[in-house]
Amino acid sequence: MQKPQEIFLKNIAQTTPFPLSLEIASAKGSYLYGPKGEEYLDLISGVGVSNFGHGHPKVIDAIKKQLDKHLHTMVYGEYIQDSPNQLAEKLASLLPPQLNCSYFVNSGAESIEGALKLAKRYTGRRGIISFRGAYHGSTHGALSVSGNETKKRAFRPLLPEVRFLNFNKIGELSAISEKTACVIVETIQGDAGIRIPDQNYLEALRARCSEMGALLIFDEIQAGMGRTGKLFAFEHYGVIPDILCSAKALGGGLPLGAFISSYEIMQCLREKPMLGHITTFGGNPLSCAASLACLELLEEENILAQVEAKGALFEELLQHPRVLEIRRKGLYFAFEFANAEEVQTIVEYCMKKGVICFWFLSCPEAFRIAPPLNISEEDIRKACVIIREAMDLLD
Repeated sequence: MQKPQEIFLKNIAQTTPFPLSLEIASAKGSYLYGPKGEEYLDLISGVGVSNFGHGHPKVIDAIKKQLDKHLHTMVYGEYIQDSPNQLAEKLASLLPPQLNCSYFVNSGAESIEGALKLAKRYTGRRGIISFRGAYHGSTHGALSVSGNETKKRAFRPLLPEVRFLNFNKIGELSAISEKTACVIVETIQGDAGIRIPDQNYLEALRARCSEMGALLIFDEIQAGMGRTGKLFAFEHYGVIPDILCSAKALGGGLPLGAFISSYEIMQCLREKPMLGHITTFGGNPLSCAASLACLELLEEENILAQVEAKGALFEELLQHPRVLEIRRKGLYFAFEFANAEEVQTIVEYCMKKGVICFWFLSCPEAFRIAPPLNISEEDIRKACVIIREAMDLLD
């Protein structure tokens, strides 16, 4: 009989030659547990998914209740079902009025694909503008607007008429023209190492898109659902997109994404052609039930009000001479070092000591943390002791 690691390495397709290969038997709260009871404090929330920890009772209860009703009944958009209905209504009540119509999909990459198609269909244009350092997913369309050429080169040709600008550079926004269908941007760049825009930059970007008739797409797949201390990161800036993309933490641990726009814009997917965007499992009732529970958690348990204080505590405790820069918005962190080797030393040491940190694809000289929003102060202090020990190894 094969051992679990042998099955994992031989029978499950791998994405790198060196996966973390942690064997996980269960998860609860901010912790993952191995088959022999090993504890791992999850400071990355499954890479931005488990914003409320693992197995939150309110989320589990919502899933169980929906499970007793039904699972998949029909492809997206044909049947009226309570779970997606309630989630769409809730999102519309929490977002600005012009973001009142949700299209539910399975993942962040699919939400990007749908948003790009929506923008091209609505404007009748083909030009797309994205940004260097961007990460939007690995499907062909999402990869086309991502900035990491190393990850893209082997899969060309990709979408045509995509142009890349430098993030947070107002002077380059003149490239947005009457030929531009959309500008797609992470409100806060994640994989580039938590790059935070200036207020006047996002305002200028919004103004230029409006002037040229281009739709502005905000990718908040990682930065949304409370990660920055607001429900969505654009709320920090008062700049509203035409299309909002969400996923990861949106599903509370289950697969769910959404692209959200106005009713007027979204109607163009209904005809010329009909079924302009289709998905079988988008809006899965289990995922929507979990998502609704997560949105209610943010309101009922006052979690958002605690995010900034917890982020500030991490930042205070992780000051270290070897850290070149800490970039943070809420509980969304990058810690930059001199090189990738130092980061690898830190990540590997922390994992051995039971604390999970991670790196960035496009910023290997920094490591990330994005812990559950409801992480306890005790666990913050415990994690920071171990991370500082790892940093001390660099001296």
